[in-house]
Amino acid sequence: MRKGALVLLAAATVLGVLFYVWSGESSGGVMGRGGAADTSASNYLQLAMFEPGSVDPQCTDDDYAIALNVFDRLVELRTNPDGTCDLVPSLAESWEVSDDGYVYTFHLREGVTFSNGEPLTASDVEFTFTRLLTYPESCNQNVVSGIFGAEALASGRLSVLAGFHRHNDREFAVTLSKPYAAFLQWLATPGASILNEEAVRRAGALFGRTCDSMVGTGPFIFTEWRGGQEMVLRANPNYWGEPPGCDGISIRIVADTESQRLLFERGALDILDLDIMGGDAEFFIRGDIYRNALRQRRRVGITYIALNESVKPLDDVRVRKALQLALDRDALLTAVAGGRGQVENGIFPSGLDGYNPNLAAIPYDPETARELLREAGFADGFDLEFTILENAQQYAELAKIVASMWEKVGVRVTVTQLSEESFVSQRRSGKLACYANRWSADCNDPDNFIYTFFGTAQNSYERSLCYPEEAVMERVRNARTIEDENRRMQTYHALEQRIVQKDAAWIPLYSLRHYFVVSDRVEGFEISWNGWSDTCYRSVRLRED
Repeated sequence: MRKGALVLLAAATVLGVLFYVWSGESSGGVMGRGGAADTSASNYLQLAMFEPGSVDPQCTDDDYAIALNVFDRLVELRTNPDGTCDLVPSLAESWEVSDDGYVYTFHLREGVTFSNGEPLTASDVEFTFTRLLTYPESCNQNVVSGIFGAEALASGRLSVLAGFHRHNDREFAVTLSKPYAAFLQWLATPGASILNEEAVRRAGALFGRTCDSMVGTGPFIFTEWRGGQEMVLRANPNYWGEPPGCDGISIRIVADTESQRLLFERGALDILDLDIMGGDAEFFIRGDIYRNALRQRRRVGITYIALNESVKPLDDVRVRKALQLALDRDALLTAVAGGRGQVENGIFPSGLDGYNPNLAAIPYDPETARELLREAGFADGFDLEFTILENAQQYAELAKIVASMWEKVGVRVTVTQLSEESFVSQRRSGKLACYANRWSADCNDPDNFIYTFFGTAQNSYERSLCYPEEAVMERVRNARTIEDENRRMQTYHALEQRIVQKDAAWIPLYSLRHYFVVSDRVEGFEISWNGWSDTCYRSVRLRED
C-alpha cells in the first residue's frame, strides 16, 4: 500500500545486516530449500529491489513482492487492458451476500494446496483473519476490522472471532458488524493474503524472516533468501491456476537507484521501476534509446497538500480557499512530473471507482486569492510552515514551486524537511500545519480515500487535518453501509464537493502516470491497476536469447 513514503537507503542497509542475524548465516549464506537454483538462466525473470522491511503479508503496507507472488487471496482484482479492474474469484470460487448486507458466505476452490502440500481449508482463513487482528506487528487490521467481534478479539475481550462461522472445510460465513460495501475490495489487497496455519505456528518468531516459513498457495515458491543479496522464487509446479510463464524470479537486493539503473543498462535486469529513479527517469522517458521499452499506466493515486484547521490562520475557510486558488496546478504538474499525469479536483483520483469527471475545476486565480486574504484580515500575508519528506526529489521541487506561488499572494513559506519517522510521528500527533504527500489506492473503492482522511475525528487528527465538521464525517461513515451503488456514489460525490470545494479542507494537486522500462525479452508484463511497484509476475514470459 504505497502512500508516498520515502525509502531510506541507510535503513535498507541496516535491514540487510539484520536478516543475516536472524538467519544465523554468515555473509553469502543461503536460507533456502531444495538447493540453489541457477537464477542466471534465461528462464528466470531478473529484478532488483531494496531490502524489504518485512515479507510477512500482514506486517507491511509497502513491500508486496512476496505477498503477491507467493500467496493468494480469497478474491483478486484483475487489471484490464484499459487500466480498469474487475473483482474476480481466486481461492474463493464463489460467494453470496445476504440481502441485508451483513453476511458473506464463501465457497473455497476444491483441490488447492499450499506449497508444503497441505490442503487449503476454512480453518486457514479463520486463522489468517484472527492473526490479522491479534498479531502485535500487524498493520493491516482494517482489512477485517468490520467483521462482528473484531474489536473484541483485537482488545483481548474475546479469544475467537465471533463473526466467523466454519460450515465445513470448504465453506464458511463472515458476519459484519454493519453492512460495508467495500469489504470484498479489501479482501483483494496483499494484507489479506491467506496463510497456512500450520506453517505459521511451526515457524513461530521466524515467520516472515526465512523463506521456508513463507508457505502460500501462489504461483511461485520462495526458495532462497541471501540476506542483503538475493531472493529467489521458483514456479510452483502444483499451482491451482494458470501456471507461471517463467521458471522463476531472481530479485537482487540493491540498496541504491543508481546501481539498479546501471544493472538494467548492462542487461542484468529485466524490469526497472522508473517511479523510484528520480531525475534518472528522464533519461529513459525522454531519450530515444529506450522509447520502445517503456511501459506505462495510470497510477490510481493523488498528490495533495493537507491543511491543518487547528492551526491559525488555516482555521479560516477564506485562507484555505486562497491557498487553493493561488496554485497553478497545471504548471506544478509540468514542472515536477513533465506533465505526465492529470490535474485532480477532488479526493477521488481518475481511475478509481467513484471518480467524478464532472466535479468543478479549482481555477488558478491569484487575484481572488489576495482578495480572500484581505477579507480574512491578512492583507500583509502570514507565515506558514510547509513540511515534506527529506531526500525526496519530487517533493523538494514541488515545495519550491508551491512556496513561490504562495509568496506571490503574500504567504511567506518556510519549507521543513523531515525524516520519514519524524514526518509520520508529527503527522499522527496532529502537529503538521501544512504538508505535501501522495496517497495511492489500496482497494478500488472511494472509502479507501475519503474515510482514511475524513471518516472520523481521529483519522483526521492523525492526518494533521483536524477537520472539525463532525456531521460531515458522520455522513462519510454512513456512506460505507449504503448497499445501492448508485446512491452510494452520489453520496460520495456530494461529500467530496463539500469537503474540497466548499470547506477547502485540502488541496488536490494531480495524479501521475507510472512508468517502467523492460528488456526486450519480456512479454506479458502487466502493471498493477493501482500503481503499486510490486506486482504478480505469473503472466510474464521470457523470450529465449
